[in-house]
Amino acid sequence: MISRREFIRIAAGAAIASPRAARAQQKAMPVIGFLSDLSPGPAAPTVAMFHQGLSETGYAEGQNLTIEYRWAEARFDRLPGLAADLVDRKVDLIVTTAGSPSALAAKGATSTIPIVFSVGVDPVATGLVASLARPGGNLTGVTGSATELAPKRLELLCELVPQASVIALLVNPNNPNVESFVRDMRGAAAAKGVRLPILNAGTEGEIDAAFASLTQQRAGALAVGPDPLFVSRRDDLVALASRHAIPAIYFRREFSAAGGLISYAPDISAMYLQLGIYAGKILKGAKPADLPVQQPTRFKLVINLKTATALGLTVPQSLLTRADELIE
Repeated sequence: MISRREFIRIAAGAAIASPRAARAQQKAMPVIGFLSDLSPGPAAPTVAMFHQGLSETGYAEGQNLTIEYRWAEARFDRLPGLAADLVDRKVDLIVTTAGSPSALAAKGATSTIPIVFSVGVDPVATGLVASLARPGGNLTGVTGSATELAPKRLELLCELVPQASVIALLVNPNNPNVESFVRDMRGAAAAKGVRLPILNAGTEGEIDAAFASLTQQRAGALAVGPDPLFVSRRDDLVALASRHAIPAIYFRREFSAAGGLISYAPDISAMYLQLGIYAGKILKGAKPADLPVQQPTRFKLVINLKTATALGLTVPQSLLTRADELIE
């Protein structure tokens, strides 16, 4: 039988140990640092797919996982500081989304913490990994990069608006990938025999100015280059294209769903699902160097027929039959 004095001693020890055990358990819960070029609102659908991927590996935020979110809100200059903050917080894994700037910032901040990225460019050419099959180092992820994407978008726009001899290209000059993208688009434009004036917009105000110059450029159509700023201002871009009655092609399905004319893009939902699966696998012990960078296997062509009608366009049967989705 335990004496009263011994019982009090054991109970007191348990009272002291219990908070310590709780703190230890809390600390043992893995922490993901989530670094994005975007703002929370525009990123919500893809973040939901990321969570679904995590759930497929047995993780749920708030139950057995903590996520520290950092949003650059299309301000590339903020990314290094945000990445450094996550490293200082000693997260177990860093997930970067929306583009290569966030991935490069994370890589510059740590060579030891695993990093899983989602980018729209070639991760080998940008120096993120040694190769797609054998990434090496502490990074792996998914890429929507495809060398035919830029030429294919221009080809689709020319097919939809064959009378357009001038197609303007809207880009963010602050994006580190803009030079290679513009080079690819210029090559595609030369092959199609169309002129390609470049419209630069690195801020919200410059987006308005870029659209205002469309008449001066005599542009018959517009291609919108991939950029987090344009994702965050999706509704504004679609509204401006409508106001200026300019047929435009976009780099994500969400633009067409919001009223944009046409989009051609990888299956973003599938990419973010894979991002969550890879994050879960690494938390369970897998090494980034052993996980090949995943590439898209499907690209979606989406046409908004209502917008086409409003612009007075007749969508060719060849596009209608190839479209993955028609919005009416």
